[in-house]
Amino acid sequence: MIGLMIYGATPEKCLRLLYRLQLAFWPPHKYKSGLSRPKKAASALPEIEHSQMPAIRLIGDSAMPVWGLSGAERLERTLRSFGMTDIAFRPAIAADGAFVVLIHGAYLIEDSLLRLLLASPGSYLQDPVSGRMAAAHVPAAAVPAVTELLQRQETLTSSSMPVGFKLAPLNPAQSEIYNERLKKRTSAFIKPITAESKAGLERQLFATVYKGVTDIVTKYVWPWPAFHVTRACAALGVTPNMVTSASAVLTVLAFVLFSQGLFGWGLAAAWGMTFLDTVDGKLARLTVNSSRFGDWFDHGIDLVHPPFWYWAWIAGIAASGGSLWQGDLIAAIVIGGYVVQRLQEGGFKLVFGITPHVWRPFDSRFRLINARRNPNLIILMAGALLGRPDMAMILVALWTLACIGVHFVQIAQAAALRMRKLPIQSWLAS
Repeated sequence: MIGLMIYGATPEKCLRLLYRLQLAFWPPHKYKSGLSRPKKAASALPEIEHSQMPAIRLIGDSAMPVWGLSGAERLERTLRSFGMTDIAFRPAIAADGAFVVLIHGAYLIEDSLLRLLLASPGSYLQDPVSGRMAAAHVPAAAVPAVTELLQRQETLTSSSMPVGFKLAPLNPAQSEIYNERLKKRTSAFIKPITAESKAGLERQLFATVYKGVTDIVTKYVWPWPAFHVTRACAALGVTPNMVTSASAVLTVLAFVLFSQGLFGWGLAAAWGMTFLDTVDGKLARLTVNSSRFGDWFDHGIDLVHPPFWYWAWIAGIAASGGSLWQGDLIAAIVIGGYVVQRLQEGGFKLVFGITPHVWRPFDSRFRLINARRNPNLIILMAGALLGRPDMAMILVALWTLACIGVHFVQIAQAAALRMRKLPIQSWLAS
């Protein structure tokens, strides 16, 4: 935005551009934890029509919480995030011919498998280890018999199934899909929540909500500390918006410190911000506690702050008594290059339906080091440690130009495929 203002764009035009970019990358949706699916992906789960929404009846609960929520609490929040409204904690009378989904709260059911159950009348889920029924989507007339079966928690046999009703088991492998928002394939699972399984379930759930395609720091450095900090936040009742607010404070602090030439302290604040940026999203998904405001607050900060940091770093070089070769040109490349890359990525998604980073295996690997905030911070940190913050910014400018070139090649290759009427889809969705 600063780069555009330098070239005469008004603040209003800059804000409009940023707003359109945000719409391209993060279209309005209700929840961070929402599952997004490609329109034509073969593995996509069936949608649930509002007119076909079944009643939900939760039976029993877990003795142990997972990420601060009991099994029944997690189920209720998750189901409401799916748009389900008729949810109760005991069997209720339903109209003849209606279907009811009965779920035992002592199980952790992965989201995609839960969606498959909701869209599959006449089906049931069972624990693959113990053979016990965990949930079922049944006609209202079968509710009493199936409720009793769920409450007994006995291993299913052909004789224990309710007489007069045909129920088909769901295979968890059926619901393995590509999660577009998390940029990864998710594997369905259903597991009982016990004291012995709690630690393993928390780690598995954390891995499930962690992004698959991202930068090198987020993918390889932050997972271990983020797991422990996120767990502490969940235990203390810290909300995602609280974490995002702390991240916003560090964003401003890093800007001020950079602009004064205090690069070491500025980098400490900047890395703290990037870490909290990882934590808030994980906390929102793990505790099923998200809002539209929180989503826009988090992603708005992510989208806007990097150019301000780069400008502050350049200003800090002069403030600390140094000089930057061709400073105006370097500033234009780094700040303008950030905007160009965002336009390239957003344009690719608008035209071809996917982000370039998930198109092919190379593109996903390139995302690890693409000239975005975290990889650029690595370059800046190396320069600050060597006492050459000016050379670090020059390297960031050169790397930005190189990455812009890579994106233009991606766009040209995708355009060539489109002209030949060949499909363009993520290799993760294949």
